[in-house]
Amino acid sequence: MIMISPNIYKEILKEYEELSDNAKKKLEIKKELCYKKCPRIREIDNELNMTGIKISKAIIYANKEDKNKYIEDIKNLTEKLKKEKEILMTENGFSKYYFDEVYNCNKCKDTGFVNNEKCDCFKQKMINKAYDMSNISEIIKTENFSKFSLDYYSKQKDPKNHMSPYENMKLIMRKCSLFIEEFDEKFKNMVFSGDTGLGKTFLCRCIAKELLDRGKTVLYVTAFNLFNMFEKEKFNKDNEEVDREILNLTKNADLLIIDDLGTEFITSLSTAEFFDIINSRILAKKSTIISTNLGTDELMTQYSGRIVSRLYGEYDMLKFFGDDIRLTKKFKN
Repeated sequence: MIMISPNIYKEILKEYEELSDNAKKKLEIKKELCYKKCPRIREIDNELNMTGIKISKAIIYANKEDKNKYIEDIKNLTEKLKKEKEILMTENGFSKYYFDEVYNCNKCKDTGFVNNEKCDCFKQKMINKAYDMSNISEIIKTENFSKFSLDYYSKQKDPKNHMSPYENMKLIMRKCSLFIEEFDEKFKNMVFSGDTGLGKTFLCRCIAKELLDRGKTVLYVTAFNLFNMFEKEKFNKDNEEVDREILNLTKNADLLIIDDLGTEFITSLSTAEFFDIINSRILAKKSTIISTNLGTDELMTQYSGRIVSRLYGEYDMLKFFGDDIRLTKKFKN
């Protein structure tokens, strides 16, 4: 089950403390190098650091008319100093981003938080820890598009589906590529359905890796583990806050991948929670991919009408068919 213990949570916080300390040390070294080459930049930084204090004093001590003029003068001076600093940095061979380049994440400056909210990098660290605990981090290193081959799919036409498994997989691969390339521009969801051994899970992991490499938060979870989390959240009163954080990520991650839908133990509670997740993500325009061995009739039998309605109304249903790839590989080798 994908859960993050309090100890792991503390470990992440400790990592940020170390990152932040290292960034401060690197920043001080960079500043000294820069100041040594151009002392005027140090003077500008000192003046800029005093602007906040000057504004605070104006707010406290000056009358309204003087205060507004004084604050405006400070703002104008600040802009002037920033422009002068940028010119001096360039003239002395430093990028204007020179002082920002010490951070792994410029959004949170390696603190893990932005405006007291967890930064996306913090959320992904939590997901990565979940991956580490379930070995998925190692799996997605080896299961990626460079390892995906169409050679194992038959080119013989399937009468029932009016095309060959090879042609079908080419279409599916094209849709997966578009899903990745248009991820920021177009809201899409997909359901991969079909028998075991046809590459559904492999493709899920390929997509997960591609989007992780692009800096997206991706939560990959099996339906069995997800539904177990629903039950644990409901009935374990001592459940840790960080466990709930993973459930929150099922609604907030840039991409949620639910693998093997249909293998879980179903209750009225878990189906209600499942509907809440997929519905919330649709409303928030956050993409979801679901893989399942179940066909249309089985989905309608196993899940409520409103769940099936959401899937067929809001998801691109991609059907996998053909021979079991694992068996094909075995006999080919």
